[in-house]
Amino acid sequence: MDREMIVVLDFGGQYNQLIARRVRECNVYCEVHPYNIGLDRLKEMKPKGIIFTGGPNSVYAEGAPVCEKEVFELGIPVLGICYGSQLMAHLLGGKVATAPVSEYGRTEVDVENGFAMFKGVSKKTICWMSHTDYIEQAPEGFTVTAHTPVCPVAGMENVKKGLYAVQFHPEVMHTQEGMKMLHNFVIGICGCKGDWRMDSFVETSIRAIREKVGDGRVLCALSGGVDSSVAAVLLAKAIGRQLTCVFVDHGLLRKNEGDEVEEVFGPDGPYDLNFIRVNAQERFYGKLAGVEEPERKRKIIGEEFIRVFEEEAKKIGAVDYLVQGTIYPDVIESGLGKSAVIKSHHNVGGLPDCVEFKEIIEPLRLLFKDEVRKAGLELGIPKKLVYRQPFPGPGLGIRIIGEVTAEKVRMVQDADAIYRDEIAKAGLDKDLGQYFAALTNMRSVGVMGDERTYDYAVALRAVNTSDFMTAEAAQIPWDVLGTVTSRIVNEVKGVNRVLFDCTGKPPGTIEFE
Repeated sequence: MDREMIVVLDFGGQYNQLIARRVRECNVYCEVHPYNIGLDRLKEMKPKGIIFTGGPNSVYAEGAPVCEKEVFELGIPVLGICYGSQLMAHLLGGKVATAPVSEYGRTEVDVENGFAMFKGVSKKTICWMSHTDYIEQAPEGFTVTAHTPVCPVAGMENVKKGLYAVQFHPEVMHTQEGMKMLHNFVIGICGCKGDWRMDSFVETSIRAIREKVGDGRVLCALSGGVDSSVAAVLLAKAIGRQLTCVFVDHGLLRKNEGDEVEEVFGPDGPYDLNFIRVNAQERFYGKLAGVEEPERKRKIIGEEFIRVFEEEAKKIGAVDYLVQGTIYPDVIESGLGKSAVIKSHHNVGGLPDCVEFKEIIEPLRLLFKDEVRKAGLELGIPKKLVYRQPFPGPGLGIRIIGEVTAEKVRMVQDADAIYRDEIAKAGLDKDLGQYFAALTNMRSVGVMGDERTYDYAVALRAVNTSDFMTAEAAQIPWDVLGTVTSRIVNEVKGVNRVLFDCTGKPPGTIEFE
């Protein structure tokens, strides 16, 4: 299907997928590609605009990522962000140097709102800076459109050539008028109509899946979470009974969740699916025995998932494809591109080398969590399922710090159930992006009754986020936390202390490991 598209060229920053998400909020389709994709491929895609991302390098450092200078001569508008702005200046004859004062975090920027990028933007606006280098001198033919007291070129443009640049990050929520700026570029400068919708994604995906699979047989990794549930229903609508959904209960799910998943997707549920439940709790506990390092836990859980699927596939006969609910944040945080690895996801970076399937299909790979939910609603999945709390593929394996045991799983399941129960009672559940209890590896002295205890500490986490790429710690009322704490230390055997995590993302991640 022909559609307008903005291409994001990835130079290695951590907000690259977030840029794509913001463009899609303008109802314009967007794809992320490596910076060295090449001019011929760019021309084939016929983008309406190109965005250069940020990155961790200095443009003048040896081995720094660069693109062909000819990209600026394609007649396609280009927006450079952070490193991308410096690269534009560097390649076109400007001067980039180490800034006398680095800028990090919220920064007041003076903008000239008569220029196209800043149309309707306040003359003084708060933006998110993250740079050590800066553009000391703009290239010939460019006009400086924004600055700060220590950054002489916080924005610049060459209207004749369709080139625009900003030193800050308009894509992050901390840049107060960032969406307005990106809308100005995508709609105003690139001339996009903004007619891409989630219904078109669903329709196109179903058609593409049918064409790809043909009469093949497909195995879907169903966890019961939002992502795998949407992937399962999408595949069911595309190929019907050619699909078999395998739900692996690895013993690392939330309390009673295995039964809840079977109730929804099993034979008595509303969907016409081939459903198999595999109870593999002891198998996973055995593989994880003695393992404390989080990346090893992720790899072990990921590989064991695949091994179980292979075994089930052999039982049901030849299977051509494996379907997973991988989404964009999984991909970016697993470092599959030019970006730094934050952590491996069980269904991306955690895959073993040998997978006994013809191919892995990831129909949601280009979507963010909020887009997955929109797709779910478009598919007719009930809101209760669509807005279910996100849950990581490795499950409680990464919400238990250190070695995973059946006893620790029981503790964190019970504590988490209490936390979720009280959050719902307080009416806070619909306003939070994600919330859960984790079991720390810390044991401390306590007093319960007249006896000394030496038990574990539970950490509570709650964040506000729309995209799961950045997040802020939520402010839970003290009386609610007090009730949760009282219940946990009284009802959960082995726990005598409760902590609350106030860390945002960055610098932390939403999950503990």
